[in-house]
Amino acid sequence: MVDLPPLRHPLVAAPMAGGPSTPRLVAAVGQAGGLGFLAAGYRRPEQVGEEIRQVRQLTGASFGVNVLLPGAARATEAEIAAYAATLRPDAQRLDVALGEPVADDDHLDEKIDLLCQERVPVVSFAFGLPTGATVERLHAAGTCVLVTVTTPDEAVAAAETGADGVVAQGIEAGGHRGGFTDRVGVGEYGLLTLLRLVARVSRLPVVAAGGLMDGHSVAAALTAGATAAQLGTAFLRCPEAGTNPVHRAVLGGSRETVVTRAFTGRRARSIVNGFASRQSTVPPPAAYPHVHRLTAPLRRAAVAAGDTETASLWAGQGHALIRELPAGELVRQLAAETHTALAATRHPPGG
Repeated sequence: MVDLPPLRHPLVAAPMAGGPSTPRLVAAVGQAGGLGFLAAGYRRPEQVGEEIRQVRQLTGASFGVNVLLPGAARATEAEIAAYAATLRPDAQRLDVALGEPVADDDHLDEKIDLLCQERVPVVSFAFGLPTGATVERLHAAGTCVLVTVTTPDEAVAAAETGADGVVAQGIEAGGHRGGFTDRVGVGEYGLLTLLRLVARVSRLPVVAAGGLMDGHSVAAALTAGATAAQLGTAFLRCPEAGTNPVHRAVLGGSRETVVTRAFTGRRARSIVNGFASRQSTVPPPAAYPHVHRLTAPLRRAAVAAGDTETASLWAGQGHALIRELPAGELVRQLAAETHTALAATRHPPGG
């Protein structure tokens, strides 16, 4: 077992693939006493290596890297092709060609080699369970291994494979569902319920994730048994984040969120827009990363065009509570709020 690095504040900046999790954001969170995460998903190994080097140039604080594990599509080629046909009007409107709906392993082996070589302090996995051999390799490099889970059974499996802790992701979380399966009706626990169920079956440290936006919600997660709280959406409007302008513009508004496969073929929580709510005569197929590759040119073109109705707008249910602050200041505010909220639970009004 390898312990999580000691943190001045039990706060983790979630890995957010596709741009938001920059080295500057990771370093700023670490400097302020939290734990920042790079997102290795959709990055080539050499890009991940360069970002690791940038973080180390900016700070001596501990940090983590998140790895997305490959999965198999449940949808057929015909279902994927039928969905692609529904996207062609969008492609014509934005004057781009759809991507090729192909699968790959996102350079998994090369990334594990890199992370072992770089002796990264913490590595987390999402979309599945790493092999015991992978966990052992990372342990040999002195790395703490976390596995994202959305059910109690997944937490048990993570312990059995040798993980040092779990990230318990509630249904409130923005972005992709990070558990082992991608089936509707599986892993749809609210965060507080999930924390208590995981505590019943596992003694591993738990990092809580899902809809946490302020110190009061962080305090609730800690009171429910979490060792630390992981926040993603809360950091999206920090100046250090690589969040694109279209995404930034809609965060903090009154739009609700929805869990959909429309963007990537894997269920993910996005702010509601025309594309996210698309459940036409051809529902988005369960096919990740095939649909992710298919729609990537559309999403890039939508951002370039300022099109909020076609861009992916990942956000947790609490995005209306977002603050636009430097990351270090946000960490310090969250820590102070958490301390105040925890003190209030020890001395409740009228108690």
